[in-house]
Amino acid sequence: MPPGKKASRSEAVPAIATGIELEKMRRRVRLSRLALFTAIAAGPVALAVAMASGPAAATAAAPNKPAPVRTAAVTADPAGYAQVFIDAWLRSSADEAGSAQARLAQSLAPDVALPEPAADAQSKLRSVTAVRSVQRGGDAWAVTVAAQYTDGTVRYFAVPVAADARGASFAVTGAPGAVAGAPGAVAGPARAAVPASPYTVHVPSDGALSSTVGEFLGAYLTGTGEVDRYLAPGVKLTPVSPAPYSAVVVREVSAVEEAAAAGQVPADGTKVRVLVQAEARDGAGRWPLAYELALTARSGRWDVAALEAGTVQGGGAR
Repeated sequence: MPPGKKASRSEAVPAIATGIELEKMRRRVRLSRLALFTAIAAGPVALAVAMASGPAAATAAAPNKPAPVRTAAVTADPAGYAQVFIDAWLRSSADEAGSAQARLAQSLAPDVALPEPAADAQSKLRSVTAVRSVQRGGDAWAVTVAAQYTDGTVRYFAVPVAADARGASFAVTGAPGAVAGAPGAVAGPARAAVPASPYTVHVPSDGALSSTVGEFLGAYLTGTGEVDRYLAPGVKLTPVSPAPYSAVVVREVSAVEEAAAAGQVPADGTKVRVLVQAEARDGAGRWPLAYELALTARSGRWDVAALEAGTVQGGGAR
C-alpha cells in the first residue's frame, strides 16, 4: 500500500481476520509448549498423558484424515516345516552326520538325535506328507506326518512344533512323552464315516440326460467336440488341456431329484444335480472318475450349469 494512503474497509477486514487467525495459532502453540513443560516438571506420568493427548487433538482438528490401518497377527500353520523336517530326518543317519539330509535335519532341529537305519534295509522312504495340524495353545503345534515307503508301508509321526506369534519362524521342540524330543510314531488318523449319498435316484443310461453327460465329458476330457455347446448360458468352463484321455465311457448316473429320471426333458428352468461314474481311457490304462454336475432344462435339452470333481460318493440306496 502506498505511504500515506488509508486502507479501505474491504481491504482491512481480510487483514484483520488473518491477524486474528495468526494470533490464535500463536496462542495454541504457546499453550502446547506450556502444557509440555508442565508435564515434564510434574513427572513421567503427566508427560505420558500430555503426549497421549497430542494425537487426539490433531485428530479432532483434522477429522478427514484416514485412521491408521491395524492388522492382526496370524500364526501360520507349520505343517510344511514339519514335513520338510521328517523327510530329512528319515533319510538321514547318525553314521553319516555330514550328509546333506543329516545337516538339514540338524539345522531344523539341533536337539533331536538322528536315526540309525540298518545298512541293508530293503524298504526306502518314498514320500512324506503332512496330514493333520493341531494348535495346542499359544505357539505350540502338533503336526502328524505320513511317511510312505517303497514296500507300500505307511508310518505316521507326530512332530511337536513351536511357531512365533507372526508365523515368521518355527522350531521343532520336544514334547511330553516323546522320546528324547524326537518325533513320536503314532497311529494313523481314524477313518471317518462316509455319509449316505444324496444321489439315490437312478438315471436311465439311454435317456437324454445321460447322453448329454457323456458327450459333455467326452469334450471336456478328450477334446472331441466343443465344451461350450453343452453349457448353460453365462457358464464358462475351460476343457482339460492338453486332453489327457482318448475316450470316456459313462458307467452310471444317479441324481438327487426325481426329474432327472424322466424319459423326456422337463419344463424349462428345471434344475437337477447328478453324480456321474465314468471310466476314462488312454494308452496307459483305464481310470475310474467321478463328477458332480448341476444341469438345467432349456428348450427341450439339458445344459450343464456347474461341475465339481472329487465328490463324496457315499453308500446311499440305489
